[in-house]
Amino acid sequence: MKHLISTLFGLLICAGMWAQETYPSDQVYDKRDGYYAFTNATIYTSYNSKIENATLVIKHGKVEAVGTDVSVPAGAVKVDLDGKYIYPSFIDIYSNYGLPKPKSVGERPERQPQEHSNKKGAYAWNEALKPEFNAKDVFTKNGKTATAMRKIGFGTVVTHQQDGIARGASALVTLSDEKENELILNGMASNHFSFKKGTSTQNYPTSLMGAIALLRQTYYDADWYQSNANDEEYNISLEAWNGLQDIPQVFEVRDRLEALRAAKIGKEFGIQYIFKGAGDEYQRIDELKATGSSFIVSLKFPDAYDVSDPFEARNVTLAQMKHWELAPGNAAVMAKAGIEFALTTDGHKKKSDFMGSLKKAIKNGLSREMALKALTHTPANLMKADEMIGSLAKGKIANFIITSGDVFGEKTTIHHNWIMGKAFILSPLDYIDLTGKYALEVNGTTYEVAVKGKAKSPKMTYAKNDSTDINITHSLSGNVITLSFRDMDDRPVQLAGLVQDEKWSGNGTMSDGSWASWTATYQGEVEKEEKKDDKKGGDDKKKDDGKNTGKKTDSKSTVTFPFVSFGNEEVPTQKDYLIKNATVWTNESDGIIENTDVLVENGKIVKIGKNLSAKNATVVDGTGKHLTSGIIDEHSHIAISRGVNEASQSSSAEVSIADVVNSEDVGIYRSLAGGVTAAQLLHGSANPIGGQSAIIKLRWGYAPEDMKINGAAPFIKFALGENVKQSNWGDDNRSRFPQSRMGVEQVYFDNFTRAREYGEAKKAGEPMRQDIELETLLQIIESERFITCHSYVQSEINMLMKTAEAFGFRVNTFTHILEGYKVADKMHEHGVGGSTFSDWWAYKYEVIDAIPQNAAILHNQGVVTAINSDSREMIRRLNQEAAKSVMYADMSEEDAWKLVTLNAAKLLHLDDRMGSIKVGKDADLVVWSHNPLSIYAKAENTFVDGIMFYSLADNEKKQKAIAEERSRLIAKMLNAKNKGGRTQKPSAPTTIDYHCDTVHDEMQD
Repeated sequence: MKHLISTLFGLLICAGMWAQETYPSDQVYDKRDGYYAFTNATIYTSYNSKIENATLVIKHGKVEAVGTDVSVPAGAVKVDLDGKYIYPSFIDIYSNYGLPKPKSVGERPERQPQEHSNKKGAYAWNEALKPEFNAKDVFTKNGKTATAMRKIGFGTVVTHQQDGIARGASALVTLSDEKENELILNGMASNHFSFKKGTSTQNYPTSLMGAIALLRQTYYDADWYQSNANDEEYNISLEAWNGLQDIPQVFEVRDRLEALRAAKIGKEFGIQYIFKGAGDEYQRIDELKATGSSFIVSLKFPDAYDVSDPFEARNVTLAQMKHWELAPGNAAVMAKAGIEFALTTDGHKKKSDFMGSLKKAIKNGLSREMALKALTHTPANLMKADEMIGSLAKGKIANFIITSGDVFGEKTTIHHNWIMGKAFILSPLDYIDLTGKYALEVNGTTYEVAVKGKAKSPKMTYAKNDSTDINITHSLSGNVITLSFRDMDDRPVQLAGLVQDEKWSGNGTMSDGSWASWTATYQGEVEKEEKKDDKKGGDDKKKDDGKNTGKKTDSKSTVTFPFVSFGNEEVPTQKDYLIKNATVWTNESDGIIENTDVLVENGKIVKIGKNLSAKNATVVDGTGKHLTSGIIDEHSHIAISRGVNEASQSSSAEVSIADVVNSEDVGIYRSLAGGVTAAQLLHGSANPIGGQSAIIKLRWGYAPEDMKINGAAPFIKFALGENVKQSNWGDDNRSRFPQSRMGVEQVYFDNFTRAREYGEAKKAGEPMRQDIELETLLQIIESERFITCHSYVQSEINMLMKTAEAFGFRVNTFTHILEGYKVADKMHEHGVGGSTFSDWWAYKYEVIDAIPQNAAILHNQGVVTAINSDSREMIRRLNQEAAKSVMYADMSEEDAWKLVTLNAAKLLHLDDRMGSIKVGKDADLVVWSHNPLSIYAKAENTFVDGIMFYSLADNEKKQKAIAEERSRLIAKMLNAKNKGGRTQKPSAPTTIDYHCDTVHDEMQD
């Protein structure tokens, strides 16, 4: 019967969906209605509905009926699928199937900046915005890719141009081989975004925060365009943008933090994005769950790192090693959290690898029901195509697969993939793949059986001993199998039985004629044979397989917060503390007081005195130690993702560091180890008007939004000098204004004039396009946002103060300010503070007049003065930087200590909450082993809001745990390599130690 079925399918494979066509036909007329009845099958009509012994009827490419009470209609071809399974075909909603490779719209001269778009026509001002692109306009079927996708069960895909920040519309297409116009089910399926510029050769954006600002401004522009702009301009891109807002919105992100950033944009504009994730969602699962977003999840897991060279192994971070181990469990974690997700083949160069990855995900906790849901129901639902595909019901498209068993079983074969009622035969229905390892038990004797070779003509043996394999003669007809071999005592055994999924069973006869019952249970895949070259040095390899290292390799890493070295398995929580008998540096009128207690409750300082007690407080012995408020760094570039400068324009006031806070930066932990509890994260100094800053507390392990200080005053970074006029950028950078210090002044006057006019128009009630750059500059004029300005030379310092006064506001802080001592009196008169280096000089010409007494002179002149780091290394030693003013200028120890605590808090308008030890202030405290200004001082405990985020004792435990974890994971990777697993070359992730003049996004295309 089964051979007959195969023949029938061979004759009728051309039958498919009947439809009226606009294309003329010059072929012999042969239109069939594709009328089939598939009987006696186990049918999954949906991911959670299975029907045994059911019938599926299809006609004209649609489902006519499905169920147990369905009769075979007259005229339908009856196909008996006894023992077979039917599932809805899989759906991949993230692909670029059938689309041409993206190309840039123009050439940019080598190394020359490109400020404006090369794209001709009434399009968006930025090349990375391509909302007018529509995949259906250029879609062409790709036979090779379609074949590969059909083989693994897919029948439908969503395809879009994976290029740019705004990518335009996708098309929902089937993987059949008909004409293109018959394959497109929906020519406007979804709208796509990313934070990547793609093929754009335009400079802007040069950073992630620039990409975020570009998206936000475009949303505002599109809203204004729809309401008011048609009389003023016609913009093809904005017109298309507005036309895409009512379809599913898909946003590709590079990691879990980018998903949180994009979700914040979505919240601002009332959009619920579907995120195409990076496979690391498990690392911030609670925060991602809280966004309410759905995901498209890749199953492209990282290969093990080749750590056989111990020196190369040092290039692999602990986070990379842990992700290699935990990534296969990502989908299971998401399912457990209740996050809706679809699965995609994206990332797999060989589509055939997808099913192996899927089965790996199932072994790591993903239920088969959720896997099927993520391949059928969810993608159809997310694309609003569930009335056509994703399940099998009357009227839906006849997209389904026929399998030999459970579709996710190790031994299951996909026989057919039917798309739009047309059969694509992948293997004959009577073909079963037997390859693998089995435990064959015959009358109590167990044989280790291996079935190797090609699935259609395998070789079967059992291991008699370590060096001898005995051949097993076998035959398979349908699912009936016979086995014949010599047993351990060289006596003949004859067996017969049935193959059912991953278990065989039956009866037979032994050599003495006695009756035998037997079973063979699948044990997994046969290990790949070693290559000849791998056999050399075999004894050495045994030492590296994880068995002789003394380390267990079968345990799993835990998720830490953050997911890097020194992360916490549980985020530290607030407790009450009583710090006893310390020398307390109050930074208040009490000065430095000895043998004093400080009580912390609910994150606040509640009592300061001697012989304090508290019932439920944890006591910290401060005897012989010093207690200070936490160090505050007014000027830092730690904890920033993908670029510190938006360097392409003279004003980038629209961008914000607050959008790109990187909670995973180990620099946060190292800063806590140096007694730092808060920092202002600043834009760089690549342009006169930089970006908005972020003021954070170093809450190690918290998500980015939770690190920000609620209610902190808003700041922005300005810059003067060599960097902004690009005198140190090389000869290729001579096109962007300004190119002189005079030009810098003009930039300020021009932009503040624009902002003032913008504000006046708003007050007059004129219809306004919301301009986030001018909104920010207007806040400065209205003293609602404060400037901290990178500065060196006295002439420019004077210039900016006069410019501010001309527009009716004051500069808040001059940072670096190495010639501040020359204009300290004028600074005091203006009311501006200074945040300087302790003793940096001569690293470029404009700092040639710097002196180490600068901070003291400013302080003595009445200028609020702080010392900052501008360096992830220096931030760990700001206590010693403050001490230099004692050495160089005889500043008192108390005043020197205020340079990195209270004065910095004053500059940030936070001195009512932090910067000193005073009842009612935040419990941001540090217990030091010695005088905090001493080079011998170590931060033993660092508290933020009454939470101990760092302790010296805990750090030692973490160091040991990290070493042990690395050792275990290295052994596990060596074991994986020795078993024939794929490996990749050790390579640490690309990171940059940001400085003021860094103009690079390390992850940009």
